[in-house]
Amino acid sequence: MAETDPKTVQDLTAVVQTLLQQMQDKFQTMSDQIIGRNILFLNCRIDDLEKNIADLMTQAGVEELEGESKTPAANKS
Repeated sequence: MAETDPKTVQDLTAVVQTLLQQMQDKFQTMSDQIIGRNILFLNCRIDDLEKNIADLMTQAGVEELEGESKTPAANKS
């Protein structure tokens, strides 16, 4: 560490700026990783929710036909 010890105010400023930049870079990397994990988690939750809704619609007798509105199967003639 002795060879990197700042000798002047300018050296100290450069060291502090470098440390702050490194901290900012690490923070940004961690933030990106957290956001990425949250997006994956939310995607899984949305997929589960869509499956549960489809299951509930099936149990309720609701059919979804292409080009038609959703209506209960019991009300169709």
